Amino acid sequence: MTDAAVALPEPLIRRHDRPGPRYTSYPTADRFADHFSPAHLAEALSERRRQAEAGEVPPLSLYVHIPFCEQLCYYCACNKVITKHHERALPYLQSLSREIGMTAALIEPNAVVQQLHLGGGSPTFLSDDELSRVMQMLLSHYVLADAAEVSIEVDPRTVTAERLAHLRAIGFNRLSFGVQDFDPDVQQAVHRVQPYEQVQALMEDARRLGFASINVDLIYGLPKQTPASFARTLAQVSTLRPDRIALYAYAHLPERFKPQRRIHAIELPAAADRAQMLASAITAFREQGYTHIGMDHFALENDELAVAKREGRLRRNFQGYSTQPDGDLIALGVSAISHVGGCYAQNAKTVEQYDALLADGRLPVVRGMAATADDRVRRQLIMWLMCQGHIDFDAAERALGISLPGDFAPEFERLQVLQEQGLVELGPRSVGVTPLGWYFIRVVAMVFDAYLARGGSTAQFSKVL
Repeated sequence: MTDAAVALPEPLIRRHDRPGPRYTSYPTADRFADHFSPAHLAEALSERRRQAEAGEVPPLSLYVHIPFCEQLCYYCACNKVITKHHERALPYLQSLSREIGMTAALIEPNAVVQQLHLGGGSPTFLSDDELSRVMQMLLSHYVLADAAEVSIEVDPRTVTAERLAHLRAIGFNRLSFGVQDFDPDVQQAVHRVQPYEQVQALMEDARRLGFASINVDLIYGLPKQTPASFARTLAQVSTLRPDRIALYAYAHLPERFKPQRRIHAIELPAAADRAQMLASAITAFREQGYTHIGMDHFALENDELAVAKREGRLRRNFQGYSTQPDGDLIALGVSAISHVGGCYAQNAKTVEQYDALLADGRLPVVRGMAATADDRVRRQLIMWLMCQGHIDFDAAERALGISLPGDFAPEFERLQVLQEQGLVELGPRSVGVTPLGWYFIRVVAMVFDAYLARGGSTAQFSKVL
């Protein structure tokens, strides 16, 4: 893939102005079913233990979901609990401790963790003592690898330099700041006011404290955003010089997410403006020395993500692009999704049900699925496209035991159409994403989604641009 500037044709924007999966998993979470039970996850975890005893254990990552936020951001589609009552955290942490103990008991003792991430909600809703307690609960069962990535999502409105120092002291070495947009009118429209100067000061503090990597989250497509206003935000972000930038497209789904009903659809930018914001961002970040990792991630050239991209080691999971090799993810907390041994398992979506299941001595799984052989093949094809932008037929056939393009004739007919649109290049024994195609990478990946091909809906996903 090249980082050269690309013009987006208006007809192509109109043609693909539609929703599509982000493919942090395949099959996507909307395919999960409630007949998948806690017993299925327990068996997958036990199988991991047997693999460890045979000396063939996959790498392990942990994710912990902290759902609480003090204030409602109107755009947010995360699983969250809005409250100013911080005492609500205590019973939740008690349930979380039970889940940590139950899952850890099913796998190998003192399992080594390569990647740990706290997300939300706002993990920094918790007090310093409560965050220390979460780390102690985890480290009583798990061992962090020497080079483990230990990251936490930070709401700039909830932290100070002293709080950042505490995060560093208890083991966090990476931060992700939720910025979204610096324009005051946009911040008012989405009910998230945080001045640029506040974020700037915190990032300076974080660097002084020695955090290895700092990420900034941005969103385009928010109400009252314009290409001009977003360009100003991009210029401000450039002065912060984060190691990584995650640039997400806003998904306006008010029928699914009640807070979004406070956003006036008439104030949302048109598809052409969203496309211009994306193109401007990619151009600006390229000029500032960032590598376009893929669909929504950028990293400085010496960052681990950029290195993994160049070396063909890039992966994608529920946290986005990752440097970690394919392995198991144990996800803890309300609504969290584990991926263990080919199984996806999602926890209860309400704190009340989550607490009740654990109090009854059961894992809090309420839905999920076991990937079929076909799912696993398609997942790998989609991941190659999303992460490397390329599928080598000979390598794919050796790795997956398939025949390309023979086993996927309908898919390659659709790829022919995308080639005519300039999104992919089909060679004699390969398919590659073009520079233009990276703007529409979700459209390219959707070609191999069997569930969509069978008439599955995309209404619950964000627009591809």
